[in-house]
Amino acid sequence: MKTPNSPWRARTPAELEAEVGRHLKTHRVHKNLDQATVAARAGISVRSLRNLENGNGSSLRTLILVLRALGRETWLDTIAPVPTINPIMLTRMAAPRQRASKPRSSKSE
Repeated sequence: MKTPNSPWRARTPAELEAEVGRHLKTHRVHKNLDQATVAARAGISVRSLRNLENGNGSSLRTLILVLRALGRETWLDTIAPVPTINPIMLTRMAAPRQRASKPRSSKSE
């Protein structure tokens, strides 16, 4: 879903990293967990967790491990939800698509 006026679109990647980190830190604090506990549960170093929370660059793997440690794996479902209704499928009786099609070449006359 595209939202051209979304506040997320106007931010730089570094700002987005910091925002995600703040959300994770807030959630951790609300669960009354310290960084060492979450890092141990996630199987990462405290420094990696600190970098993630501060928006200082981190890997997707670290994010996933921390989300699991906090019991919030479902947050990943909101990143790229799979559409449940395909408008094309509503207009015709067709089998669900298995792959994307190649762009058609335009024929100039």
